[in-house]
Amino acid sequence: MIDLLIAGGLVVDGTGSPGFYAAVAVTGDTLTVHRGDDSDLRRNAARVIDAAGHVVCPGFIDLHSHAGLTILGEPHHDPKVRQGVTTELVGIDGISHAPFKSREELHRYIWLDSGLNGYPPLPADWLTVAEMLGKYDGTVAVNIAYILGNSPVRIWSVGWEQRPASAAEIADMQAVVREAMAEGAWGLSTGLDYPPGAYADTDELVALSETAAAMGGIYHTHTRASLLSQGYLAPWHEAVEIGRRSGIPVHLTHYRQSASGTGSRLGHLGLVEDARAEGIDCTFDCYTYPYSGTTVTIGLPHWAKDGGPERLMAALQDADDRERMKRELSPSRLHNNWLTNFTRPENRQYDGMLITDIAALRGQEPADALFDLLVSENLGISTVGLGTNAQTLYAFVAHPYGMIASDAILFGEYPNPRTYGCFPVVLAEFVRAEQHLRLPEAIRKMTSFPAQRLGIPDRGILRDGFKADIVIFNPDTVKTHATRENPKQYPVGIEYVIVNGQVVIEQGDNTGALPGRAIRRGRAAT
Repeated sequence: MIDLLIAGGLVVDGTGSPGFYAAVAVTGDTLTVHRGDDSDLRRNAARVIDAAGHVVCPGFIDLHSHAGLTILGEPHHDPKVRQGVTTELVGIDGISHAPFKSREELHRYIWLDSGLNGYPPLPADWLTVAEMLGKYDGTVAVNIAYILGNSPVRIWSVGWEQRPASAAEIADMQAVVREAMAEGAWGLSTGLDYPPGAYADTDELVALSETAAAMGGIYHTHTRASLLSQGYLAPWHEAVEIGRRSGIPVHLTHYRQSASGTGSRLGHLGLVEDARAEGIDCTFDCYTYPYSGTTVTIGLPHWAKDGGPERLMAALQDADDRERMKRELSPSRLHNNWLTNFTRPENRQYDGMLITDIAALRGQEPADALFDLLVSENLGISTVGLGTNAQTLYAFVAHPYGMIASDAILFGEYPNPRTYGCFPVVLAEFVRAEQHLRLPEAIRKMTSFPAQRLGIPDRGILRDGFKADIVIFNPDTVKTHATRENPKQYPVGIEYVIVNGQVVIEQGDNTGALPGRAIRRGRAAT
């Protein structure tokens, strides 16, 4: 007996090949594709979805998600699953939440970057990668893949201090990488603007990457912005050098030309093309809006975080440290960013406002207002700004070595609009309206290409025996209404989303099903 038959739709299978008309049959969590007459299939199906006039494709795989903690408290994951996302990669930007030696260290780490990843619904009660992955099995709406951040690796062996690692500490960190990957991690991520992972030098990252590469992992990197003084491509040259020396596949995340217009899109894209011509396995992802988004604390100097979140809180309240931070704080951090995720009642009036406007209301200088609010909100403020050159964004979205990823932060009243619209805007604008991409290629960038990048063997393509992660959408009406001023709007035209054979979105509404599971390296089909 077939549990579910999707009939009459145009199957765009995720490979980049043209679509074809066929029925997709789901039995348990596995699919098969059937061309030709489907009369017998319909008679033997417990349920039939008529997909006439719709596209049937694999579920979208988001290679840059900040949902690892928040999804535990909001397991239906509406902002993402309603876009067609069925698998998320968490642990990116060097900020993963396992392994740790003690829960105290884990809770300190969650606190430091709470403006980027939020909090779980209850105090975190895991320590190992295996224990954390177990939290997702059958309890959330989408699948979760995990990549190991270099920050917890450094905390494990070096601590929170800004200093080079010794040879013995690097050997210990390599052992941590091996164990995490044996428990299911897909590689190593870095966030070289986020301490304490930012304190790692190139040699340290090469050593860790060698270990990850030997186990089939990738290097997923938010590069080091401090290198920009050496040239606009210098941060990404370091990433390529790590791949060159370690042999690890390199993936440049949220890759784009900055809003300042520095350099050229041709330079950015040429760097990836040159690396591949050299024999380095280099790819990238990009988001589809011109807005950046992160934690406010990213703009504060590394020395203020040397020792952990307590050190930062102390610096924010010390007169001498505040003056020093003011001198070092980039003006763009104070004039071009909107703040969100205020939790204290007296601060909620500021959600979605520019820092300068908040300061005017409070009768303060912008830096002083920012520092006081960070103390009041216990560091957990997020920011949205104009971070990408909108005029060249299309070139990154359409490039053959690039894929789509949201980099979505899932809290606050005014999150980045890509949190609700990253994937449907590809279908509505980059494909249908502006025709920068053919539909099959766009779907490949959101399905089989990210699956291939990670190494997931049984998702991302509609092929016999693959897992039944499926999206059904109307190509003529799919659209997002999410904007910076009104970001929390669900897309239209995405009618059904199926995860592991279970319908999670039905005619645009959430069914409440929680069929997601952790997808572990080495055991991807389980």
